[in-house]
Amino acid sequence: MFFPETETEILEFIEENDVKFIRMTFCDTFGNMRNIAIMPRELHRAVTDGIPFNATGLLESSHQNLLLKPDPSTLSFLPWRPQSGRVVRFLCTLYRMDGTPYEGDLRRNLRETMKAIQKQGYQCEMGTRCEFYLFETDMEGKPTRIPCDQGGYLDVAPLDQCENTRREICLSLEEMGLNPTTSCHKHGPGQNEIDFACSNPLTAADNMVHYKTVVKTIAAQNGLYASFMPKPFPDCSGSALKITIGVQKDGKSIFGTSQENILPEGRAFIAGILNRVRDFTMFSNPTVNSYERFGLRAAPSHITWSEENRIPLIQLLYAPGREASIEFRSADAYCNPYITFQMLLSAGMAGIENGEELTDTMNAAASDTTAFQTLPGSLQESIELARSSAFVNAVLPQTLIHDFADAMEREVESYHAARDSQEFCFERYF
Repeated sequence: MFFPETETEILEFIEENDVKFIRMTFCDTFGNMRNIAIMPRELHRAVTDGIPFNATGLLESSHQNLLLKPDPSTLSFLPWRPQSGRVVRFLCTLYRMDGTPYEGDLRRNLRETMKAIQKQGYQCEMGTRCEFYLFETDMEGKPTRIPCDQGGYLDVAPLDQCENTRREICLSLEEMGLNPTTSCHKHGPGQNEIDFACSNPLTAADNMVHYKTVVKTIAAQNGLYASFMPKPFPDCSGSALKITIGVQKDGKSIFGTSQENILPEGRAFIAGILNRVRDFTMFSNPTVNSYERFGLRAAPSHITWSEENRIPLIQLLYAPGREASIEFRSADAYCNPYITFQMLLSAGMAGIENGEELTDTMNAAASDTTAFQTLPGSLQESIELARSSAFVNAVLPQTLIHDFADAMEREVESYHAARDSQEFCFERYF
């Protein structure tokens, strides 16, 4: 896709493609897509001065006005909108009203982390594999809790009743330039997964934010309801967000070509994440329901690594024709990808800077499983760990930590006050 860079190129692109609406999008603190639609005649003001909006929801205690300015490299069409009078979207950079950068701009914060890593001589790529369920809707179009099929892992039609919707989702993602690679039916009834090609971490986070919107939109057009709820059924597989991380130095992967020849930097990078994952789990798993998934049906519960398929938290990935990488397996789609990706990269680099050792007691193949640490068992435990973490407090703005943790504590209080905890989770996350 052609990405116009100057204001003149953007205006010409808008006119030549009969664009009538422009969506100025951004991601709030809790990973939700937000947007303001402007008319093409307002684009000049957006580029030069910015579009003002109230920042409630970005940082919960910040009831202030901020400015949105479009990032030209993120321009894409919304393919499900009419071809006549088309709609495009930009992801935006956030500024204060005086034109200074806004410290709560999570997208900018991730970009700065990437720049710091590059200055140290490393290049990083990230990709995602994200699961979701498709449910039937009733006569009024409202979601039911009935999965759209009873298919299982890698099933085909007629057991797989999701394939048409999944195909439309992938085609829409591709038309938007978001680079899906594979898709399939997963273990649960009506459960699906779509994988993305690895790209720079900022692009991968952008793709993840828009992915959820595309999935829900195309599902609705097919009379279905898409849910990213981490654990909708107690006796079926939960839905994970698996995050692939590739790191190179001097053109070579720091993870080597097998478990036996991982470079010291690769071992330290993995150790850095494992040593800090408990501190940032509040961000990667920010719902009460997230913790019902851990330890069940291939979801990790222990802080381990392995090349083998032993349900580790971090799995080493080696495949012909691909650079070696690792996969972080505990996150879910309710996370804010900008924060989660920043945490993962910062933790890994802290491991390299400190020369941390990846011990055999962390290896999922070890016989003595009593030595394994566990992931936090609840959202409340994650909140307490994040608040007191020197690592989290060094990486993220203090206001963000405070407001995020406060919001999560209100979530826990509401959960405990609910008459029916399972019903609370469905109403909140389904």
